[in-house]
Amino acid sequence: MSVPRIIVGVSGGVDSSVAALRLVQQGESVAGLFMQNWADDGSGDCRAEEDRRDAVSVCGRLGIPFHFRDFSQEYWQGVFEHFLAEYAAGRTPNPDVLCNREVKFKHFLDAARELGAEKIATGHYARVAFADGHWQLLRGVDRNKDQSYFLHQLGQQQLSATLFPIGEMQKSELRAVAREAGLPTHDKKDSTGICFIGERDFREFLGRYLPARAGEMRDPQGQRIGEHPGVFYFTLGQREGLQIGGVRGRPAAPWYVVGKDVANNILYVDQDTQSPWLQSHVLHSEVAHWTRGSAPARRFECTAQTRYRQADEACTVNVADDGTLTVEFARAQRAVTPGQSVVLYDGDSCLGGAVIASTDAPLERRIAEQAA
Repeated sequence: MSVPRIIVGVSGGVDSSVAALRLVQQGESVAGLFMQNWADDGSGDCRAEEDRRDAVSVCGRLGIPFHFRDFSQEYWQGVFEHFLAEYAAGRTPNPDVLCNREVKFKHFLDAARELGAEKIATGHYARVAFADGHWQLLRGVDRNKDQSYFLHQLGQQQLSATLFPIGEMQKSELRAVAREAGLPTHDKKDSTGICFIGERDFREFLGRYLPARAGEMRDPQGQRIGEHPGVFYFTLGQREGLQIGGVRGRPAAPWYVVGKDVANNILYVDQDTQSPWLQSHVLHSEVAHWTRGSAPARRFECTAQTRYRQADEACTVNVADDGTLTVEFARAQRAVTPGQSVVLYDGDSCLGGAVIASTDAPLERRIAEQAA
């Protein structure tokens, strides 16, 4: 059997299926590799076996070899343990960013090279280009599906060895291509949510690992509004799941999470979706990662996203001696959340990003000052 030049990460979804199809159509020597990143926990909610069968079917349809690797232990140690620690600290982590860095573009890349491949390919909506002596990570052409936000931790080594065959495509076009090629995944529903949770109840899942500790819900002025089941179940700006009934003297309007005091187990809520308590102009980050290996400058202007699918926001970035960032936004930002990532762009080029450590939101500042 000839050694494939490219190993495609086949997930059992339509995106990776078309990524493999396009490479085959281009005459490339290709094989598929399915990564199992989560061990079946007996809940019946894990779709890994169904996805594996679909991946096998796609490879069979395309006439390419199929490989399987179990990365569940690596995922647990490199992604899930950090995920739990962040939630226990009251932050809201993004496991997709870590999964890409620790599993898909580390262990998967290593496995592909062990199989003799030169490059890997995935079904991400992103692009790679080489310019000015560096590899660049570019947004996907379909801005509604662009996944460069989740890929910002990639560096020159990974980008030089990676192909994104569907990065130039629109999602609607992609499904039509899959249908025309007779791929069994052409009408498969897109997966949603965190990969290891899937469609199941998030609070129930998290409760298996982090014991619930009920506490008070208060408004920003300190008045008791109700009780919460555990501050780590909630994230800033969240509306769902608060289960606040009618509150005497308050309008019949939705409530939103505007602050978390983890030390005192208090969840702060307010009724204004644009509550001033949720607004910030400045964020501070942990040590940043740069796709080309270094920052563009010690101080520069660019655009940023503090969450997936957010519109570009103009900002000024200051890089400290220790590699952390201070990002100042031209206009107020809603619900910038510690634990999530701030990702920086120059046009379509992703410069890199960092985990958000803190912001100047008034309630967050007040809680920090009280704890000091």
